[in-house]
Amino acid sequence: MNTFGQIFRVSIFGESHGKWVGVTIDGCPAGIDMPVEDFLPDMDRRKAGAAGTTPRKEDDLPIFVSGVYNNKTTGAPLTIVFENNNVRSGDYDAVKDTHRPGHADFVLTRKFNGFNDHRGGGHSSGRLTVALVAAGVVAKKILSGVSVHATLTEAGGQTDIEAAIQKAIENNDSIGGIVSCAVNGLPVGLGEPFFNSAESVISHIVFSIPAIKGIEFGSGFAAAGLTGSQHNDAFTDENGTTATNHAGGINGGITNGNELNFRVAVKPTSSTPREQQTWNNATNTVAPFTVKGRHDLCIALRVPVVVEAATAIALADLLLLQRVANSI
Repeated sequence: MNTFGQIFRVSIFGESHGKWVGVTIDGCPAGIDMPVEDFLPDMDRRKAGAAGTTPRKEDDLPIFVSGVYNNKTTGAPLTIVFENNNVRSGDYDAVKDTHRPGHADFVLTRKFNGFNDHRGGGHSSGRLTVALVAAGVVAKKILSGVSVHATLTEAGGQTDIEAAIQKAIENNDSIGGIVSCAVNGLPVGLGEPFFNSAESVISHIVFSIPAIKGIEFGSGFAAAGLTGSQHNDAFTDENGTTATNHAGGINGGITNGNELNFRVAVKPTSSTPREQQTWNNATNTVAPFTVKGRHDLCIALRVPVVVEAATAIALADLLLLQRVANSI
């Protein structure tokens, strides 16, 4: 439900327009340096402000509620919260009668019998990715010596990101994108086949990020068009280095020591500025509807750091599982 992981267990909470959102991490090792300043670079990368992003801006300063003493983790559950100060809940009054196309309003209302907080998407809002990013900062500290880096490589079907964003602004419509993630420095052996293979665990948490619609590792779907002799990655030394990396750094669900890489597809932001036709519960008719509120024209611009965080969380959990296995 709202908790991910077996040893490094991450639980997120809060709503988009509630008092705060936050994360509790159980299983975080003691003695890790945890100054607030270490969170700021990734928080800034997630913030809005660039062309094509939402006008809603929050300070996103982490507040440690538990699990930190003298800037070090204590081994107790680590809880971090972020205040929601810049909210305009009145923008969502119409959502009560008209569920926004592409959003979770309809299914949330049905699933929770109308008791869900509809403002800004409530608990299903992308706002909660700030909690994932915070957990990702902690996870990256556990993955000492491992580099996790994600970039936006395509937006609106173009590799020229700036041109794509400008076109979206001119068209007054939202666009999606593709984010590529590469992990270097991983040891051989992370992943627990069958059901906790490295791809399974990463995919599980990556698909928890709002707006993610697809994922492929290594050569991904292109592998279906290759022969085995083309796709197989030949070993070049005793350490398992391969001449190619069609497998994306994973064999049999286990990391092989080469670069782990994958790509994710990010859908266009559902809250497009354009007028749409959708069902109105008050009038029992299909009627014109324009989404109010402040939204990203291209949410993919802010996704890379979230993908990094999700990947780091998954790998930190697999690393701690491997350490337990090796200690037995």
